[in-house]
Amino acid sequence: MAIEPDTKNWTWVIEAACPDCGFDGSAVTFRDVPTVIDANTDGWPEQLRRPDVRERPDESTWSPLEYGAHVRDVHRKMTERLELMLAEDDPLFPNWDQDATAVADRYAEQDPATVTRELLAAADRAVSAFGGVPDHQLARTGRRSDGSVFTVATLAVYYAHDPVHHLWDVRRSR
Repeated sequence: MAIEPDTKNWTWVIEAACPDCGFDGSAVTFRDVPTVIDANTDGWPEQLRRPDVRERPDESTWSPLEYGAHVRDVHRKMTERLELMLAEDDPLFPNWDQDATAVADRYAEQDPATVTRELLAAADRAVSAFGGVPDHQLARTGRRSDGSVFTVATLAVYYAHDPVHHLWDVRRSR
């Protein structure tokens, strides 16, 4: 059964604590983000080796494998957006429909070992990219197609919440 698309605007996590996963964007600095991503990445291989990795806990929730593939793609997408912000003045990000991507790329049918390798590589690339941004570039801006404006610093905090939240999602589904 198809997952209901998430239409919430999650940008509030930049300035507040998520009542579900506990991530507190107001307490995370730009320089904390690589450490947050590294720590989160360490938890994914175990989840992607679960015997129930392909099983959805209910009809409206992704399986651990689907979440892992999504998190891999989030690392890739946010690294692309960071690179765009550093290369262009106030770019408009190409729209990314994460739910359409999950269907088109057949997340549920992907190989868990491949997803694990790709997730780890994408996270490492993101950690390097975000970790290498000099302070004088943190205020550079970029815009999402829905009008949300980010600085490099706020994009990083917004991004860090996503893998943290999804690892929480997967762990609670046991």
